[in-house]
Amino acid sequence: MSKNKNNMSSLVMLATLAMLTALEIVLSRLVPVVSSQQIKVSFAFVPVAIAAYLYGVKGGALVSGVSDVLGALMFPVGDFFPGFTVTAILVGAVFGLFLGKKSDGKLNPFFRSLIPVIITQLFLSLGLNTFWISYMYHSPYLGVLAPRIVQTLVMIGVEAVIIPLFIQAFSKIRAIKTLRN
Repeated sequence: MSKNKNNMSSLVMLATLAMLTALEIVLSRLVPVVSSQQIKVSFAFVPVAIAAYLYGVKGGALVSGVSDVLGALMFPVGDFFPGFTVTAILVGAVFGLFLGKKSDGKLNPFFRSLIPVIITQLFLSLGLNTFWISYMYHSPYLGVLAPRIVQTLVMIGVEAVIIPLFIQAFSKIRAIKTLRN
């Protein structure tokens, strides 16, 4: 019986991660709020944050990395560059470090979500992705950085509001599920 339960939970995890990957691709590639070669504002962080919350570092990194590669193959926007995939994997991993089950109760929910938002937006999106764009298009780093600062500030605000709402909702669902068992 235990083996069947483990197989079923693995199947549920795989299906959930696949669904979150598909949702990330749709939100990132098909319905971004703003999109250009240098600036991108979307809600694609939501499925990554959910995967990170449910399955930790591996789940967040997997959904973010796989969706970046599949999205680039299915709906190319500009040139594919593996540096962006590295950044995507790091974003998912950072979300997993702070939002995953192992971090429950260690930080209050606001800081638990604000810390990874600041890390991912300032260091990974603004810092590292700006470097990748500058490198790809042979543009001066500071020239690319300036317009991306606005995007970063907008995304920090959006993510800082939305992610705690998801954490709160999923925490309530988890609590109800625990009470039923």
